[in-house]
Amino acid sequence: MRRLTLTVPETAGGRIDRFVADVAGLSRSYVQKLITEGHVTVAGAPIKANEPVVKGEVVELEIPDPTPLELTPEAIPLSVVYEDDDMLIVDKPAGLVVHPAPGHPGGTLVNALLARGTQYGGIAGVQRPGIVHRLDRDTSGLLMVAKDDRAQASLMAQLKARGVKKTYLGLVLGAVAATSGRIEAPIGRDPHHRTRMAVVPSGRDAVTGYRVRERLPGWTLLELDLITGRTHQIRVHLSAIDHPLAGDALYGTGTSRRGPDGSGRLFLHSWRIEVQSPSDGHIIRATAPLPEELELVLAGLRELEAGGVGAAHGIGGMSESTQSVAPVQKRPA
Repeated sequence: MRRLTLTVPETAGGRIDRFVADVAGLSRSYVQKLITEGHVTVAGAPIKANEPVVKGEVVELEIPDPTPLELTPEAIPLSVVYEDDDMLIVDKPAGLVVHPAPGHPGGTLVNALLARGTQYGGIAGVQRPGIVHRLDRDTSGLLMVAKDDRAQASLMAQLKARGVKKTYLGLVLGAVAATSGRIEAPIGRDPHHRTRMAVVPSGRDAVTGYRVRERLPGWTLLELDLITGRTHQIRVHLSAIDHPLAGDALYGTGTSRRGPDGSGRLFLHSWRIEVQSPSDGHIIRATAPLPEELELVLAGLRELEAGGVGAAHGIGGMSESTQSVAPVQKRPA
């Protein structure tokens, strides 16, 4: 059991659960759990999470020792591109599920991380790697993992403030007119297909930036900036502007769903991440090269281009574009 004594400074304000979370470096949800269990007190008395802080009062915090995670470590090959005492950044292969869930009790990224022998501190009271954001099963590339509560709180705060720069590489159908642009369209549950997301009026704000990296016969390779982080955001936005990703079985149709010759998966890769260190704020930059199977798809398209088939490399229309997409409407009852 770890015990902390926190004195509320003269400049503090707001709710007590937020104050404790910020000072102790814990997630707010975990602090609320500790409050409910009676581990946070003022003058020996339990408190409520929504109580306002009082300047000068002393808050006593008990943090129970983390309990082991009831998951089996599995020796799944894993590429770690960056690691320090706070966090690590892994290069997730396509096909690997991030976290155990119904239907996927094992064979996940978390199982692989547990097998590395890394010492994880408490994440919400459990000894486990802290997954602060996710990648779809069929998306490859960089993923950040926190080693303890303090690091997880820092990374999640940076994500919420849009301070983490995440850039993807994606191959889309057709010739994207602008060399760079920005897609602004709210994303929510598709009212017609509940297993999908869509651009809908009631959705949450979502913004994706893009730049043309290479023009190829029938396809365009884009750099994609994930400015917000909605579920399936990049896939939904690109489909909404009629440039779906190659190999996207959920949001593509016909040619885009099949992808170019040699394509056997979704062509979306988390290529670059820039984030501040949870400990001292220095900038951490990591990149992950395209997997071989995606490079082979591009090589095949370049061979077609060399043979004079399709659009010429580097030729495009408008220099910049901002696109707002008409949302999907609900059918009348």
